[in-house]
Amino acid sequence: MSLLPGDARTAPAPLRSQQTQATKSSSPRWLRSYDDFVTKNAGQVARIESGLRSLTYILPGRFHDAEMASETIHSGVQLLSLYHDRLLEGALEASADGGGGGAVPGPPPSAHARYTRSWARRSVLYRRVATVLQVVRYTELLCEMAAKRRGDGLRWRVVVLLEGVKAFCRLVLLYLTRLRPVVTPALPERQPIPDPADDDATADDEGRDYDELLAALQDEDEEGGTRAADEARAPEKANGKANGAANGHLALPAPPPPRPLPPSSGPWPMPRTGLSLPRLPGPGDTSSYLLSRVLTADDIKPASKLLQPLRPYSAAHAAEVLHILAPVVYALALASSRHRGAADARGRRKTSWTPWLVGVALELAARRLREHDPDGGGRRLRAAPLERAEWSGRGLAMGWWAMRGAFYETFTRRLVEGVRARLPGFVGTVMEDYEYLWENYYFSTAS
Repeated sequence: MSLLPGDARTAPAPLRSQQTQATKSSSPRWLRSYDDFVTKNAGQVARIESGLRSLTYILPGRFHDAEMASETIHSGVQLLSLYHDRLLEGALEASADGGGGGAVPGPPPSAHARYTRSWARRSVLYRRVATVLQVVRYTELLCEMAAKRRGDGLRWRVVVLLEGVKAFCRLVLLYLTRLRPVVTPALPERQPIPDPADDDATADDEGRDYDELLAALQDEDEEGGTRAADEARAPEKANGKANGAANGHLALPAPPPPRPLPPSSGPWPMPRTGLSLPRLPGPGDTSSYLLSRVLTADDIKPASKLLQPLRPYSAAHAAEVLHILAPVVYALALASSRHRGAADARGRRKTSWTPWLVGVALELAARRLREHDPDGGGRRLRAAPLERAEWSGRGLAMGWWAMRGAFYETFTRRLVEGVRARLPGFVGTVMEDYEYLWENYYFSTAS
């Protein structure tokens, strides 16, 4: 059975919309009400999610066994956010399929959102595997905490198993996308849904503010004016009055000069057709306005072409596979060394340098192979912007190696303790709670 996306059945947009409506109609009433609330109040829901995440970040170990409760809340919020993302994605598809010509377009999606959304719509298997990968990443630390309560041996078996599941999912995604690099996250990130009612209300408020400003400026011109303008118009007024008196009527005053429209960032709705036009920028925003309208090569590419496929069995292909398998090899080596290591004075097993060196060597080897791929003069020089952004994020994630294994126990722990001693009381206490997580749980520093 082939894993290529051409074998996956893809439904057209109207059929997908009908399937979504059928699924909603078969769900319970309370769930439909909840889905409608999330769709119509996406901003408020996002703020609630952010507040709950912040609560779990600053209270990781306030009380006995609080790290388990805190991580349970954090994992629950992440899984709920994943469900909300799917809801909003479906609402976005429905608005795109059934929206009229007068709909106000939302902000343009990023290259990552376009690419992942394209593959998620194109292949049902891609979406399912990517969802499994996200669920594992959101719950891995919670699973490790639960397994550690039953013994250290079970804990390391769970760690190796979860790393193996993540590596398997990434390999499936690699071959589903025809050997394109796996992006993180594999699902599209949340995009706000445009609300025409809010845009119309904003446009009405802007029009009302402009009318009030224009009336105030006209009153100011009629009442006061400037002395220099009055002096300059004095001879003309005298001649006008004389000519008016000779003709039997009075001359009218000159109208005030036109004022420019105030700059606005919102669209301007046309009253007859209901369509929207973008506002003109202010005099100082011309450059930024023009740059925001410039189309790049990625803007006109098909979404699936934003990442170029890797040549089979090339150095770049080997680099991608090596990057995917590196966490599994590190977890296996670390679990093996933990079982064989000798305990120190505090009863903790001393970590060997071998797992850390093996893991870092695999990561560096993957980057070396990718940068010096002999096919085409080096993959790095001709990579797409999305691929460069993905590898840049992987490079930043390598900083977590300073918080792992023997390197942390030998060097970083002393640095962290020195920094914590110079921090205020509450901040230092929170940092101390995170030290407990870094020292006792593998997934607390896993990227």
